[in-house]
Amino acid sequence: MQLISWNVNGIRACVNKGFEEFFKQAQADIFCIQETKCQPDQIEIKFEGYHSYWNSAKKKGYSGTAIFTKIEPQKVTYGIGIEEHDQEGRIITLEFENFYLVNNYTPNSKRELERLAYRQEWEDEIRKYLIKLNKKKPVIMCGDLNVAHKEIDLKNPKTNRKNAGFTDEERQKITMLLEAGFTDSFRHLYPEKENSYTWWSYMGKAREKNVGWRIDYFLVSNTIKQKIEEASIYSEIMGSDHCPIGLKIKI
Repeated sequence: MQLISWNVNGIRACVNKGFEEFFKQAQADIFCIQETKCQPDQIEIKFEGYHSYWNSAKKKGYSGTAIFTKIEPQKVTYGIGIEEHDQEGRIITLEFENFYLVNNYTPNSKRELERLAYRQEWEDEIRKYLIKLNKKKPVIMCGDLNVAHKEIDLKNPKTNRKNAGFTDEERQKITMLLEAGFTDSFRHLYPEKENSYTWWSYMGKAREKNVGWRIDYFLVSNTIKQKIEEASIYSEIMGSDHCPIGLKIKI
């Protein structure tokens, strides 16, 4: 099974920058996007042979997630059932026969870390949610998790220690999630691979110089980590400040 995840930083803009071409080229069984920044009725986008599911933020033009899947799920859930955390369209869960697929767009802690406290609460609730699912059947979670886990996951770790996406608090939360029974698919296959990033600032020719961060992930339950066949970063694909990532898994 081939899965793709991509923070498109506004699907309406990304459609004008090659989204559909990459979508057709990828031939994914499940294609997840984050930061759609629109309501479903604000865009005409359909792909033959795919079911589509959208979770938009109540605030227009902000956040949001969507999934396109060839395999019809048994059940679709939007959010995690906690009103405080379900206002921004950040989670979609599809239940299939053998696994759950969770598309996740984690809140950014923002400059001056003004949203870090909220982010910490979010992380705790998401971890509980995933643990609960994992007791029933294996989980694949993908998305923009807005954190570089280890120093190897960003170009300039020393100068970013107290910046959003690389604070000790954020890094500790992803460590806790992994310790709760999940595997970072990319690091499972490529534990020492450097200069592998999924997001670059628009400033200072960061992408051209590959001064980036790896903040987009496919995490899988430990029970299925041996089924991972490939974990890809499509750094050549433009259209957003993030690039798509892929997971090939036998499930």
